[in-house]
Formats: sequence, C-alpha cells, structure tokens
Amino acid sequence: MKLGLATAIASLGQDGDMDSLCAACAAAGIDASIVAWDDPTVSWARFDAVLLRSPWDYMDRLPAFLAWCDRVATLTRLWNPPEVVRWNTDKRYLGDLAARGVPVIESHYLAPGDDPATLPDLAEFVVKPCVGAGSRDAQRYLREDRDAAIAHARRLLDAGRHVLVQPYLHAVDSDGESALLFFEGRFSHAIRKAALLRRGQQPTRALFNQDYLRPREPSAAELAVAEKVLATLPFGPLTYARVDLLPSAEGPKLLELEVTEPSLFLPYAEGAATRFAATLRTRLTTLLASNP
Repeated sequence: MKLGLATAIASLGQDGDMDSLCAACAAAGIDASIVAWDDPTVSWARFDAVLLRSPWDYMDRLPAFLAWCDRVATLTRLWNPPEVVRWNTDKRYLGDLAARGVPVIESHYLAPGDDPATLPDLAEFVVKPCVGAGSRDAQRYLREDRDAAIAHARRLLDAGRHVLVQPYLHAVDSDGESALLFFEGRFSHAIRKAALLRRGQQPTRALFNQDYLRPREPSAAELAVAEKVLATLPFGPLTYARVDLLPSAEGPKLLELEVTEPSLFLPYAEGAATRFAATLRTRLTTLLASNP
C-alpha cells in the first residue's frame, strides 16, 4: 500500500501531524511518503492514493493548486477529492451550509468591485478573506475602528479577493474554540483552541497558537452540531473532516468546516494517529480490491 502525504515545499517540516501519522501508517502496513504538491519531479501515479495534508500555500496560488488536484485525480485517488477541495477552499461554502439549516455564524460577503463601505454595522466583528487558511489576513475590529476595517477590506478586494465579515463572538475569549475531528464520518477526538485574534493587532499570518491547544471532550450540543454539518454534505463520508465551532448564546455555531488541509492535532489525542491510519488502511484495502 503506497500512500503519498501531500504537503508543499514551503510547508516541509511545519506539519505537526506528520511524524505521528508516518509512524502510525508504518505500523498499519502502509508505505507513506511525504511529497510536495508543487514538486514537479514527483510521479503521482506511483501512489495508490494521495492524501492532502499540508499544502498550506494554496491560498496564494489557488488556480494552480486546483488544477494540480484535478490532474492528480486522473492518475491516482486523491483524498479528499477535487470536488470537495474546490468547494471548501472558498469560505462562501458557509452560505451553502447555512441554507441547509446548519447553525453558522452570521456571515456577510463582499466581492471584488463591491464598495467596502457597505460592511455591516456590528459592535465587534472580524474581516477575513474568503480564501485563506487559519487566521491569516484576518483581523478583529470594534465599531469605532470601522475606517480601518474598510481599509482592510479594500486591500483584499483590490487584490481580487472575496471578503467575509462575521460578528465577533466574545465567549471564545473565555471558552475557546472547539475543533472536532472525524475520520470516515466517525468522531475521533476534539481539541480546544484559545482565541487567536487580538483586538487592535494587525492581521495575523498564524495558522493557530500551539501554546494554547488542549485535548477536550466535546459537549453533547457540540457533537450534535458537528454531526449535523457532516450529514448535510453531498459528498458522502470523507476520509477526514474537522469541524470548528464557537460558543454563542444560542449554542455552538460553525466557524469553519475544514476538509481540504486541516491540522488534525494527532499528537494531542491518545490513539488518534492509530485510528486515522486504520481508516486509511481500510480505504486503501477497499480501493485495491476494486482495482486489482
């Protein structure tokens, strides 16, 4: 069983899941190789499947990355598949989920050519690009900082980027953000992430703050929302999914659904890497049996 673990040249050595995942794959009888999606020397057809893990530069060259996904999917099996990646790499997918009844944080969108002065009037809010990873180029504002927020939105729009504006949910400052991890649609583990966006700071380039990651047990309400999110997807059970939730007065709300290249936080949960490797082995076994 030969599995490619796709990262990026710029991300080599930065993926905190790789060591745990490679060791678990070896124990499960999977020959896993770390390869960069943007390395032109890689022969993708030599793998039985390619697993997207940390191509964390995709937001800077999305068309090239999506074209690569389409090409690799003609040579081998890509997990998660291109149609999922294409949908998930633009946060306007949150509107799709909201329309299906998922409790999503209230979201407002601006497209290139829109007037950034039409930002919604909110007491405190976040401005971020629709195509972006983690908290990169995201910033938190108060109503009195509206001019700065408009300038931030204008910079993104002028660069041809779509913009997402959401109210800032203050409960995250005390309770943190919950990330629920699922493998093949089955819950594996959950992580608490402390709030990363600080009032008055410039847009961050960080994906997350590793000093404030803790394993946690999700509440029944969080688990129910996460399962509802996955149940609404038209793609069937996915190899992996991470559901990021924030607390609110109305209950847990979806911040993001990560099904392209999420950190899985494998070292933070006992047995998580082994569970994921078992999922991959089952998938590979089924794939090879159907394509002898």
